Amino acid sequence: MFDLLTSLSVEEGIVFFSLALLAEILGTLGGFGSSLFFIPIASFFFDFQTVLGITGVFHVSSNLTKIGMFRKGIDYKTVLWIGIPSVITVLIGSYFSAYFSGQILELVMGAMIFVLGFVFLFYRPKPVPVQPYVAVAGGALAGLLSGALGTGGAIRGLVLSRYQLGVASFIATSAWIDLAVDLSRSVVYIAAGYINWTATALLAILLLVSVVGNYAGKWILNRIEQEVFRKWVLWMVILTGATTMVRLIF
Repeated sequence: MFDLLTSLSVEEGIVFFSLALLAEILGTLGGFGSSLFFIPIASFFFDFQTVLGITGVFHVSSNLTKIGMFRKGIDYKTVLWIGIPSVITVLIGSYFSAYFSGQILELVMGAMIFVLGFVFLFYRPKPVPVQPYVAVAGGALAGLLSGALGTGGAIRGLVLSRYQLGVASFIATSAWIDLAVDLSRSVVYIAAGYINWTATALLAILLLVSVVGNYAGKWILNRIEQEVFRKWVLWMVILTGATTMVRLIF
């Protein structure tokens, strides 16, 4: 076995970690989580099951950083309503991800984020009082997709956008839910052999990337008009999904 880091050339390593940093910044600014961008990017360099394993561990560090930066805004009631069903279904999705072709899962993931990009771009739900059934259903779907495809943050973001949460509260609440989801699926991915000691060096650098990306995202968030950047991020989501589908189909 070889270390995943040494499987990359110097040029590939520079491109990979630069794009991972960009994914982390965009994920922080958009409120969707970096996996929406990171999964398609990493799939250009590694097989899909390995990407799932890397993403799970990578996200743990990312969410811990977000929680540390935005800890005063956490809505614990929403965390429980969305988080508990998410943890249950992410275990199911993670388990069954081993029984499907990586290319099929990638294609489904690309189509999903392509469609969700347009949904977020043109549909802005008005904040409403928290409805438990909406939180449970949305959390369950987000968890299932996170386990099987590696990314469910867009679904969770769509659900959270219906609640009356400020920017800090939105990010902190989402990060707590995501942390529980990532810890749960990482256990399944490791047990399934998606990731092992050969990824240690790669993950060490990604952990640093997650911290730097989160702080950079917070710095930018305080200095730009959020709505303008939100639309730019969503066009990036759409482009990422389209690129993934074209690469796999042709």
